[in-house]
Amino acid sequence: MTVLSVNINKIALIRNSRGANNPNILSIAKDCERFGAHGITIHPRPDQRHARYQDVFELKQILSTELNIEGYPDARFLDVVCKAKPSQVTLVPDAPDALTSNSGWNTQTHQSMLTEITQQLQSHGIRVSIFVNPEELFIEYAAKIGCNRIELYTEPYAAQYFTNRDKAVEPYVRSSAYAHELGLEVNAGHDLNLDNLAFFKHSLPVLHEVSIGHALVCDALYMGLEKTIEAYLQCL
Repeated sequence: MTVLSVNINKIALIRNSRGANNPNILSIAKDCERFGAHGITIHPRPDQRHARYQDVFELKQILSTELNIEGYPDARFLDVVCKAKPSQVTLVPDAPDALTSNSGWNTQTHQSMLTEITQQLQSHGIRVSIFVNPEELFIEYAAKIGCNRIELYTEPYAAQYFTNRDKAVEPYVRSSAYAHELGLEVNAGHDLNLDNLAFFKHSLPVLHEVSIGHALVCDALYMGLEKTIEAYLQCL
């Protein structure tokens, strides 16, 4: 079974909008675990408009499943994750003012930097995943960098799903197989939802983890958090 990591950034965004601690993301994270999620993901950005750096430490203290921290590896981000030691860090190439992730790393261009950062994180016992587009060149260089996993950027798949889902998933099938051949584990995320997730999961030869936030939180407004997580788990 592919594991589900619930991204709670949108919950943190609601919390921050009123300046208090409602909803309490620690309680939400524990409820996600209780309802069957296999992990929690947050993506603290420099402006801390949703998840905050302090959330990393607090979540690490209370979770019994895995904590995955996404982010651009600037000095402050690296300092936080090396101190907190989450289960996994997913490196993304977001600019500081990015609304959301919209592309993967050019691992060939950034090979030296990403190799150094990967080794630093792994020295703290952290599993490293690198966010990439489904292209063999970038997967090849991810393997050369020495990371443990890649996370496939799935927005292009989601955008084409209702037009031609077989064509949309094809590069991800190839990428999953190639990554596995190179000894990399495979994660995926971005715009996966209850419409497109099951087909994606069952099409790929290897898929270890998906991280889903925006769509899951939107579904929970109608279905409730417990039933929503159950529905996503059924897709997997």
